[in-house]
Amino acid sequence: MNDLLRVAPGAALLLLVGSCAADERKAPSPIAARTVDSCAALTGMALPNGRIDAAAPVAQGAMVSTGGEMPALPATSVFCRVQAVLTPVAGSSIKVEMWLPERNAWNGKLLGAGNGGFGNNIAIPALLMRGAVAKGYASVGSDMGHTATSDVKAEWALGAPERIKDFGWRANHLAAEAAKRVIAAYYTAPLAASYFHGCSDGGREALMEAQRFPDDYDAIIAGAPAIPWTRMTSAFAANHLAAFGRPESSIPNAKLKLLQNASLAQCDKADGVADGVIDDPRSCKFDPVVLQCKAGDAADCLTAPQVETARAIYRGPLGTDGKPFYHGFQPGAEAVAGTWDLWLTGPDSQHGKFATEFMRYMVHSDPNWQIANFDLARDYPLAKRLQGSNLDADNPDLRGFFARGGKLLMYHGWQDAAIPPENSIAYFERVQRANPAQARASTRLFMVPGMSHCLAGPGPNVFDALGALDSWRQGGTAPERIIATKFDNDMLGYLGFPAKPVRTRPLCAFPQVARWKGSGSTDDAANFSCVAPGR
Repeated sequence: MNDLLRVAPGAALLLLVGSCAADERKAPSPIAARTVDSCAALTGMALPNGRIDAAAPVAQGAMVSTGGEMPALPATSVFCRVQAVLTPVAGSSIKVEMWLPERNAWNGKLLGAGNGGFGNNIAIPALLMRGAVAKGYASVGSDMGHTATSDVKAEWALGAPERIKDFGWRANHLAAEAAKRVIAAYYTAPLAASYFHGCSDGGREALMEAQRFPDDYDAIIAGAPAIPWTRMTSAFAANHLAAFGRPESSIPNAKLKLLQNASLAQCDKADGVADGVIDDPRSCKFDPVVLQCKAGDAADCLTAPQVETARAIYRGPLGTDGKPFYHGFQPGAEAVAGTWDLWLTGPDSQHGKFATEFMRYMVHSDPNWQIANFDLARDYPLAKRLQGSNLDADNPDLRGFFARGGKLLMYHGWQDAAIPPENSIAYFERVQRANPAQARASTRLFMVPGMSHCLAGPGPNVFDALGALDSWRQGGTAPERIIATKFDNDMLGYLGFPAKPVRTRPLCAFPQVARWKGSGSTDDAANFSCVAPGR
């Protein structure tokens, strides 16, 4: 989301579905052989559901603007920028961009890039596309079928069922088909492999591709997936009401440091290294009651209602039956900028914003609907009935994807305050149960200690998921260890600008965790091993 994947203060990127009707998985029409001799000659080319409006070369170092709140960034290499509009049905208009490396620099592969939040331009996909082109990938991304003033806005969905389908599942599928058509027209060599990478809503989009259109991509990276969408946004509303339903329950952001200091004091050293990061926060049984004021209120304690709010955030919302409805959030980074302050406890709570926009424009079709009127027992079933098939992306049956050799690499930051990290573990384990033999060979999950939402946070959080996936899909062994780096500026490090590495740490394939060997620098990944939890 660009708030389920946003640039947060002092951080970098943040929020950076079901069975299929027969006509949704019909075989694509044959792809033509090469038909153009230059980038510009792609302009006007017809596509199955639209046409290319513009195609022009971009010089290395040229500033590339993609709209929205993202600043223009310099191109990492020369590429052909292709802009198309797809109109598969009345009421649908999907803007797609394809970035094509020079012919002698193309590695023969395609990367589809996921969007964030509700989408609204290609700014978020462009961050992934920019890095991919530098590595020789052709890449493609879309605006998800609509424009808006922000990716936290959903007015575009009011009375627009086809736009909701575009956002939910159609835009990325058609973008993949268009990209393959253009690649066949532009390059002499055939496409060797196609991958998709998305985080947050992009992670939901990634799983939607694997579940609904398994022929689109050979291998997929799904980071912090926003699934199942209807349950998640209902939980967002419940979290917002827990924090703001009563004025006395709200936790001032100034008090978040109390929670962080106390949780780290209790649990940071449990992994053998005092580094400000809890490697597996599930083992930290932190109860904020230790911070409760003896009487009244003060800056160095929490009132009883504030303690209950913190407990509710850690626990997650409960259903009307008293059972867990959705996962809660982990301790250890409560006061890090762009975590609880942005998503949960700040006056502009992103959970409140996303829930309000979704319920207003995709569920109740009422621009005046207020989150104070949210009722979990009533509104979640309604949301599920109306939009579950379009948006949820939580089907664990990936037999179609695995049957063609598909690989799925998932990751999630333990300090994510947007989407609960245990949500990814739950889906991963459901996939294992639904497809035991295939899933063991074809899926991996990496939980990232100290990472916030898609990037940033106190732990090492920049890593080459695409490189690991490519090596795996091309015949290498399944990844069991990926090296992550913490930079003094994570955004600059992620984008490839000069930044100072501060620490490296291995990410271990779930359920393994990284453990220091007992000697050597604790800032060097070489001094850590991946072991079973509890060892």
